[in-house]
Amino acid sequence: MFSNFISHFKCEHRSNEATFSSFSFDIEAMGLEDFFKNFSGCSFNRGLYRVHSVTTSKKWNKIVGDTFPEFRKRIFCFGYDWLGRNFALDNVRMEEGEPLVLMLEPGTGEALEIPVNLLSFHNEEIVQYTNEALAEELFSLWLQAGNLSPEYNECIGYKNPLFLGGSDTLDNLEVTDMEVYWGISEQLIRKIKGLPPGTKIDDVIIW
Repeated sequence: MFSNFISHFKCEHRSNEATFSSFSFDIEAMGLEDFFKNFSGCSFNRGLYRVHSVTTSKKWNKIVGDTFPEFRKRIFCFGYDWLGRNFALDNVRMEEGEPLVLMLEPGTGEALEIPVNLLSFHNEEIVQYTNEALAEELFSLWLQAGNLSPEYNECIGYKNPLFLGGSDTLDNLEVTDMEVYWGISEQLIRKIKGLPPGTKIDDVIIW
């Protein structure tokens, strides 16, 4: 079912939280149970892409929903990338009975609609468009500079978020605990929501 995905993405580490047990999913999607049975807690390609465990998925549904309240109760987080961006199924956006994918970004404060379902996302989207979906080129530069891959609970976050004028460059990146990173991003995103460009917040100007 995920044959093309596993031919390009190798599970190099599996989290201790990866054990799959009987779990009632809050959303229906083709291949979802098999996906978690096979890949729960896996980290692929040096941490470029990671899959939530069934336990962390429920936790991240809340964290992401708190940061992006307009998507609360309509998302199911299944994976995340090295930048801490969460990928989720959206039970409002449907095509042929299948929920489509959202990418929710703490560094930009934006949610990007990806018009594919769970299977197509893994077998086509991140295989054919790896750089566009997972910022693979920037990740390669990060590793080539001698930096370490993120641990399962970490991400490479922006010191100064892009939505506050930060640059999308290596010198603006650092290893951080992903939950802490999202918590800080949530506070900043809430502060700037609805404010016009040029507003100053705690000595930071919104651009």
